[in-house]
Amino acid sequence: MTTYLDHAATTPLRPEAFEAMGPWLTGSFGNPSGGHRVAREARRAVDEAREIVAGVLGCEPGELVFTSGGTEADNLAIAGVAGAARRAGGPAGVLCSAVEHHAVLHAVEAEGGHVVGVDAYGMIDLDALADAVDDTTAVVSVMLANNEVGTVQDLDAIAAVVAARTSGAVLHTDAVQAAPWLDVAARAARAQLISVAAHKFGGPQGVGALVVRKGVRLSPILRGGGQEREMRSGTHNVAGIVGMSAALAATAADRDAASAAVERRRDRLVARLADSLEGVVETGAGTSRLPNIAHLRLEGVDNEALLVLLDDADVCASAGSSCASGALEPSHVLAAMGIGREDARTALRLSLGRTTTDVDVDRGVEAVVAAACRLRVPARSGR
Repeated sequence: MTTYLDHAATTPLRPEAFEAMGPWLTGSFGNPSGGHRVAREARRAVDEAREIVAGVLGCEPGELVFTSGGTEADNLAIAGVAGAARRAGGPAGVLCSAVEHHAVLHAVEAEGGHVVGVDAYGMIDLDALADAVDDTTAVVSVMLANNEVGTVQDLDAIAAVVAARTSGAVLHTDAVQAAPWLDVAARAARAQLISVAAHKFGGPQGVGALVVRKGVRLSPILRGGGQEREMRSGTHNVAGIVGMSAALAATAADRDAASAAVERRRDRLVARLADSLEGVVETGAGTSRLPNIAHLRLEGVDNEALLVLLDDADVCASAGSSCASGALEPSHVLAAMGIGREDARTALRLSLGRTTTDVDVDRGVEAVVAAACRLRVPARSGR
């Protein structure tokens, strides 16, 4: 039996999404850009889904751009704003926090942007942000919740700093990891751009969205047929969009209850590991965090070897964010938080979801304890 404790990477498809997608994977197949009846049915499905997603995210349907996922949404936000600023002959400076997902970090780097440091909890340094923002800044990107350690940023405070320093910059937030657990409409109300990805909240992989508030100038990064109000060309993924809307609506409906249950299980998991093993340090404890992420450092335990043993025990976990190769790389998030390379090599991320059970927690604890004890034995015997 597989114990899945990697919900921050991706989540199982919700039954609501599966049911909604069914007709668009079988008999219904229209291209929403067409003019005939079959196409109009597809257009109606996309429009209805747009209204649902917009309602949950706190924007107008016309402010929502469907994308292929969070990465494209992040890239469109950064490159789109910078590109529009350049085309208008204005300043196109971009900056972000040091703990962003690589979809933001690499997009900012490609624009020659600036990275702002964080504290030991992963919270952005507001004084450093104030020093970095000026009238040359076009977009500031700070994620609502971190995908590795779960730290939740205060976007209202960040927006206030940006507004005090310049009237020309827009605030973008990557809410991909936050959407399953936080009320994005309330938490990101002052952000002009918001990215989400369906597969983080029980929707299908390969579909996401970007909120683009009215008045934000955005140049497209994909050009073609002019779909999504000229902001994102390409034939709509109707099944994916419909599934995304159904998953997001269901997530919003049970968010409070699911968050409470998951947080209880997360805290129980951490407490049991701390009771069973010496040298367990919980990263970011003491600040606002997502309820589902337990980011731990296990003293004397190499995380790459640990993950191999956990995989052998049929327990799915990770050391941080997922990359294309599946190989472990030094965490830029932990480095930005002041955690040294050797300590970072002991990091383990256990992330829970709405389908996680008490049995999953128990099996996860047993597997981590057994693997950690096995890996620590050679170091002790060699003294």
